[in-house]
Amino acid sequence: MRFVSVAACLLLACLLVLGGGERLCHAADKSGQADAAPGSSDKPERPNIVFFLVDDLGYADLGCFGSTFYETPNIDKLAASGARLTQAYAACPVCSPTRASILAGKYPARMATTDWFGAPQPERWRRNTKLLPASYVERLPDAEVTLADALKGAGYQTFFAGKWHLGPRGCWPTDRGFDINIAGCDWGHPKGKNHFFSPYGHPTLEDGPPGEYLTDRLVDETCRYIAQAPAEPMFVYLSFYTVHTPIQAPEERVKKYREKRRAIDTPAAERWKPERDRRVRQVQDNAVYAGMVESLDLAVGRVVDALDARGELDNTVIVFTSDNGGLSTSEGSPTSNLPLRGGKGWMYEGGIREPTIVRWPGVTRPGTVCDAVVTSTDYYPTLLEAAGVEAMPGQHADGKSFAPALAGKPYDRGPVFWHYPHYGNQGGAPASAVRDGRWKLIEWFEGNQRELFDLEADIGEQRELSAEEPEQLARLTQMLEAWRGDVGARLPAANPAYRGNRRK
Repeated sequence: MRFVSVAACLLLACLLVLGGGERLCHAADKSGQADAAPGSSDKPERPNIVFFLVDDLGYADLGCFGSTFYETPNIDKLAASGARLTQAYAACPVCSPTRASILAGKYPARMATTDWFGAPQPERWRRNTKLLPASYVERLPDAEVTLADALKGAGYQTFFAGKWHLGPRGCWPTDRGFDINIAGCDWGHPKGKNHFFSPYGHPTLEDGPPGEYLTDRLVDETCRYIAQAPAEPMFVYLSFYTVHTPIQAPEERVKKYREKRRAIDTPAAERWKPERDRRVRQVQDNAVYAGMVESLDLAVGRVVDALDARGELDNTVIVFTSDNGGLSTSEGSPTSNLPLRGGKGWMYEGGIREPTIVRWPGVTRPGTVCDAVVTSTDYYPTLLEAAGVEAMPGQHADGKSFAPALAGKPYDRGPVFWHYPHYGNQGGAPASAVRDGRWKLIEWFEGNQRELFDLEADIGEQRELSAEEPEQLARLTQMLEAWRGDVGARLPAANPAYRGNRRK
């Protein structure tokens, strides 16, 4: 065991102050003693960072967030060892904009990256809608200094695996700050003949044995990297293709959920409810989707075990979140987001509120429930703070570190904004929104309609309050309009080809 005398500590502190103000606190080694030794750096040990980003995971898709059908013991254990964030948001109800906001620290509207990359631009719009969607930028802008760039510049080894979907070749992970890229390209979902099963036909991932499952392969690659990575701190970004369509899982993981489903007796009338011109799923009982969620859970557990085996678990900040809400109104509607309203592609809570977990040793206490409002842009400054890297306010202009909230200290992020001037494939229409405290306003661009909700009293957004709360309506409307002007938000326009109220 290593012991450090009081005199040595005082001498070290004096040297640090005289030497330019380095941090005076040091990470503890496994014996709990100060991390100082002859010949060692006088800088604090920087933690590893592991960021899990799931595709289309719904707010209620985890046991620790209320699911009784899906089984997620490893993720539940992760939540029990850290903080579970109950009011964490994606910056957009679809994937690419949120993914860009995480890595750039800016709202999609500020970068004009407001739709999933590959969605039709207005000149290619053929749907019979009242409005033409706004034009958008189809790549993470080259000028953005990504979170990976910032951490790499601070000495981190940077590793990416999984779904990228942030632009064409030339804008792939190794072009945007990552040293290693496994399976990241312009794909938004598996496009090979067998989709989630090898052979994948993927441009940045070699095929595995026939029938290998993509989620398992990505975690194999990630765990191998963790085991063999050099001594420098790691930034590991595991961005799952799951649970996006096509809904596929290994048969052995699906069987038990088919049996479990047989025990659920939900009347047909209670399985679906209308949501505008769509219907929204009310129950979780899709056995194949459950198998995908279980595969996700096993993957997270294996990464945590790999960190533990290397002796790095208690020197690693772990973030787990999703890029938008669960798919509940289209494409098979495999999950339910209750008690939230709507799902992917919608501006209601089901489309943007995400199941989020943060484990930050020394900051988060085990079993913490954090009710602070945070959004995708906030990960950039928060993780810079965790890494001991100076903030970059000019870059993460729309982010605010929520480290104080994780530590149980007073925290007020201020308002959070959304702007999706497009028609989602899932039934959502062009809209902007703002949440400030308990109040949330959605402004639908078709007909200039506004909906006001009190989320503290009505998490399911069932009671619209604009007529009862005219002052809040006016205040939030003004706030939203001012924000759109500040970020230069692009707006939809009238569709000259609109043919009246026909099927869209």
